[in-house]
Amino acid sequence: MFKGKFDFDLSFLGGLFKVKTSPVIGCDISSSSVKLVEVVDAGKNALRIERYSIEPLPRDSVVDGNIQNLDAVADALKRGYNRGKFSIKNLAMALPTSAVITKKIIVPAGQQEDDLELTVETEANQYIPFSLDEVNLDFQVLGPAANSPDDVEVLIAASRKEKVEDRQAVAEAAGLGLKTAVMDVESYATQTAFELIERGFPQQGKDQNVAVFDIGSNLMTLSVMRNGQSVYAREQPFGGNQLTLDIQRVFGLTPEEAEANKRTPGQLPENYESEVLGPFVDTLSLEIARSLQFFFASTQYNQMHHIVLAGGCASIPGIDEAVAKRTQVNTLVANPFAGMELSRNVRPRNLQADAPALMVACGLAMRRFDPS
Repeated sequence: MFKGKFDFDLSFLGGLFKVKTSPVIGCDISSSSVKLVEVVDAGKNALRIERYSIEPLPRDSVVDGNIQNLDAVADALKRGYNRGKFSIKNLAMALPTSAVITKKIIVPAGQQEDDLELTVETEANQYIPFSLDEVNLDFQVLGPAANSPDDVEVLIAASRKEKVEDRQAVAEAAGLGLKTAVMDVESYATQTAFELIERGFPQQGKDQNVAVFDIGSNLMTLSVMRNGQSVYAREQPFGGNQLTLDIQRVFGLTPEEAEANKRTPGQLPENYESEVLGPFVDTLSLEIARSLQFFFASTQYNQMHHIVLAGGCASIPGIDEAVAKRTQVNTLVANPFAGMELSRNVRPRNLQADAPALMVACGLAMRRFDPS
């Protein structure tokens, strides 16, 4: 049920291996890189990560989720696709959460699909500050309304068509016959990947609050998960670029040199850890602790059971220990592939380091098993 060329994935995985959709590659376009992931059915209710790649982007190719240099992003997609030796042509891509307007509404239950679409369009006009001709619109019936048995709760999602078309254009410009088969939302893709991690918690995380921090280049996003639902979200402008700037300042490097040396162990002087990395980790831990305080002050909850660190910064050695010490909360580094088999194309050590940055791409790759 959708309007426009693509639908968003507004349903959450109700179970694996029921109905298979066409194979897709999870393709995450972030501000720093293009990430590709392929996950396959390994049999006996097991999954296997078949291959993946991460291709860096030139600076300012993507700014605030907006593609500024289409050619550069398309070239990175092409390089990553070829280097990873992918063969699937269908991509599952995602829009930044900030580019999507979402709203839960209550509508009468028992409507036929056409009537429900008309109702959703009427309601959407109240919440979307654009003409419906300018947006891609999708909706998902979540279930019975809590306080009204004759109604159902519906989630609406809408985004400007140009945001969707920009990502479609990247796939086409790569020149490999790639097709954008699915358009998702980054926060929903992350949630799908988180469900793989949640299975490893005591009681599979039931009735537990889990703070998922995605620490990217410029933005740190917090999503608090409880029983499969996001109960709180917050963004703040802090990320790995701050560490790059600190490296530039202390060691007199260009932005490109600082970024390259940051990613290569042993390339920076001996005082890097004590004068640059250590203070950055302390600041990051403090920002996470402050975000938790905002959560406690804004909700009825007063306890956090687990913290999951995702994004590029989560691969910093010892970051989980520093955050756990600051917050006094059990902290782990995200690895949605921990329960999967690994193909011969994947090096375990490399995947261990890259996994935190692959949450969105992994969630998108899981669309292959979406029964909806």
